[in-house]
Amino acid sequence: MSELTAPTKRASRRGMRLAVVSTIVALAVTGCAASTPSASPTPTPTESVSAETAAALQGVLDDAIENGTFPGAIARVITPDGVWQGTVGTAGPDDDVAPTADDITRIGSITKTMTGTVLLQLVGEGKVSLDDVLSDYIPGIPNGDVATLRQLADMTSGIPSYSLNEEWQAEYFSNPETQFTPQQLVDFTVAMPVSFAPGEGWEYSNSNYILLGLIIEQVTGQPIAQVFRDRLFDPLGMTDTAYADPDGSVLPSPHLSGITEQGQPEGTTADATYWSPTVGSMAGQVSSTLNDLEKWGQALFTGEGILTPEMQQLRRDSILTSPPPNNATSGYGIALGNRDGWWGHTGEIPGFNTALFHNYDLGATIIVLVNSDIPMSTSTDNPPNPAPYIEAAMAEILAAQ
Repeated sequence: MSELTAPTKRASRRGMRLAVVSTIVALAVTGCAASTPSASPTPTPTESVSAETAAALQGVLDDAIENGTFPGAIARVITPDGVWQGTVGTAGPDDDVAPTADDITRIGSITKTMTGTVLLQLVGEGKVSLDDVLSDYIPGIPNGDVATLRQLADMTSGIPSYSLNEEWQAEYFSNPETQFTPQQLVDFTVAMPVSFAPGEGWEYSNSNYILLGLIIEQVTGQPIAQVFRDRLFDPLGMTDTAYADPDGSVLPSPHLSGITEQGQPEGTTADATYWSPTVGSMAGQVSSTLNDLEKWGQALFTGEGILTPEMQQLRRDSILTSPPPNNATSGYGIALGNRDGWWGHTGEIPGFNTALFHNYDLGATIIVLVNSDIPMSTSTDNPPNPAPYIEAAMAEILAAQ
C-alpha cells in the first residue's frame, strides 16, 4: 500500500513493514502548507521529450534495476515539452516480456487518494464534516470520541495501524491468501494501545483509512467498490481500474507479477501476485494500470471531474507543516503529500510498488510502477522502496532542466 508500511527500518525481513499500503511517509510524505492555487496539469502532449532528457530518464530505470531487487518497472513522465515512457526488465519473475502501459498492477496506498477524494465529495455535499468525530459514526474505537475525520485523514488521530499488530502479521503471513474484512482489520486496531492523543503527533496509519472507508459506506449506503466505480472510475473513463476482487487469484490479464521478501526467510523472496489484496482494504485494495493512473493523476491534481474548486483547494490547504516529521517543505494532508513541490502519493502492497507525483511549477507528472516492494540496495539504514526511489531521481532530472 504505499508504505502500507510506514514502519521503521527493516529490522527483520520476516516482519511486516506493512508494505501493504504506504511508503509515502519516508519519501513521499510531504508537505508545504502554502495555499497555492490549483493549477491544472498540462494536457498530455503528443511530442516526445528531448533525446537528452529521454536518455537521462531511461538511465534512472537502468540504474535502479542494477541496484534493486525487482523483475521490472515501467514509468511515464508528462511535461509541457513532451511525454516519455520507458521500461526496464520484465513483467514478472518468470516472464520474458517488458511491462506495458496496459498491464494491471496493485497500487497499494494510492487507494488512499481515492478514499480521501470521496470523503471530500461528501463534505462538499454536506453529508459529513471534517470536524465530525469518529464516534459519531463508529463507536468503540480508542481515541474515537475525540479524533475528527480530518485527523484520521491527515494521520494525526493517534489511532495505530493494524498492520503493525504482530498477531495480524502472524495470521497474514501464515496464509497470505487469507481474506480480511474491514471490520476484522479494525478489530486488530482496537486491540492496540493508542499512539498519542489526537492532534499531538503524526503517524502513518492504514487503520485511519479503513475507518474512513467504513464511514463512506455508511453514509452512501453502498459498498466501497461501487462508490469508487460510480463516483470516480466511470466518470473518469478508468476502465481498467477497480477495487480489487477479495480473491487475490482474480487479477485480470494482462498484469504484472510481483515479488516480495515480507514474511519470508532471510535472503529469500516469494511470488506475491495472488496474495489477498484485502490486507489493504480501503487503504490499499485498488488495482489499476499506467494508462488509468495518468487519468487519475490529471483528476487528482486538478480536481477536474471529481471535486469542486473549493474542495480541491481545501485538500491543497490541508498539507501539514507540523507535528514532525511534517515540516515547512515536507508534509501530509488529506490523502496527499507535498515533498519540496512534488505533490502525490506512493503505494505499496506485497509484490508491488507505485508512485504518482505532480509538480505544479514544472507542469510535470511522474508515474512509476514496479513489480516488487523490496527496498533498494543502498547503504542507508532505511533504504527507499523502488518506485519512490525512481520517482525521486526522475524529479531531480526534471528540476535541473
